[in-house]
Amino acid sequence: MSPARQQQTMKPVTAAKKLGIHLPAAPSEFRDAPSISRSELGRLMSTPPAWLTALREHGPHPRDVVASRLGVSIAGLTRGGLTEPLTTEEITRLAQDPPQWLLHERVTYNRVRAEEERVAARDAARGSRSAATGGAD
Repeated sequence: MSPARQQQTMKPVTAAKKLGIHLPAAPSEFRDAPSISRSELGRLMSTPPAWLTALREHGPHPRDVVASRLGVSIAGLTRGGLTEPLTTEEITRLAQDPPQWLLHERVTYNRVRAEEERVAARDAARGSRSAATGGAD
């Protein structure tokens, strides 16, 4: 007979990243929990409680979410002087009346993404040619 499988757990900071929320804004029961099981995380994702829905809707949002909503990289946020989490309202204001740094960072981000896509397509083409020639490329 095999031993009972132990439930996988994670720290609240990891669970918050997976949920896309800013941990300090979460309720203390979540924030101060010693660990969160994968099944608990699954329940939070499938049927989010009111606090999670409110955090996702209004913020404050972690930097990766802010960067995504503004269409820039996290490094671009830092270059623009944004180092603190922002609320949905603050993000909306920035998006509606973007400062010069944000416009510049969007252009930079789009150029980098286009280059990454070009390189991926080139590498995929090389891989398919290599497979077609039996690796003699």
